[in-house]
Amino acid sequence: MRSLAHRAGKPTCSRSSILIAALLSICCCSLIQRCDSEKTAYQELQEYDFPIGLLPTNVESYTLDTSDGSFEAYLSSSCSFTIDSYELYYEKKITGKISTGILRDLNGVSVKMWIFYFSISEVIRRGTKLDFFVASISKSFPVSNFDECQECASGLDCFGKFSRPLQSA
Repeated sequence: MRSLAHRAGKPTCSRSSILIAALLSICCCSLIQRCDSEKTAYQELQEYDFPIGLLPTNVESYTLDTSDGSFEAYLSSSCSFTIDSYELYYEKKITGKISTGILRDLNGVSVKMWIFYFSISEVIRRGTKLDFFVASISKSFPVSNFDECQECASGLDCFGKFSRPLQSA
């Protein structure tokens, strides 16, 4: 009888070990996923081959569904800054879809031309240029104009220095 009891206890120990190992791996996986989800919106832009300066410095949070690229970015306040002679305006909530080199179905970003604001619907990276689309009209800018994120309407860059003038391509 003793040997049977001993044998019966041994598989229980193995089951316990397997259960503990499984729980540890689940915990580790969830920690790794939490670390991945702690990427900033700027790091996500870089993952998709866009410069960080497409977003101003006041992004508070974002969501990204990697299965279809849909995203939402939340700014602390609406924001604007000027590139060449074009004023870009960002609402507090920006939505769209992202894939490598393409931002599409954008909502919440517009450009002032003359006295009117027009929604930017798409941004496409073509090598060292970014094409901004308002309906079927586009304007190209060097990617380098967006290497640094812009402060909202302050004239300062992310590091508190005066930003260089931005030029169109």
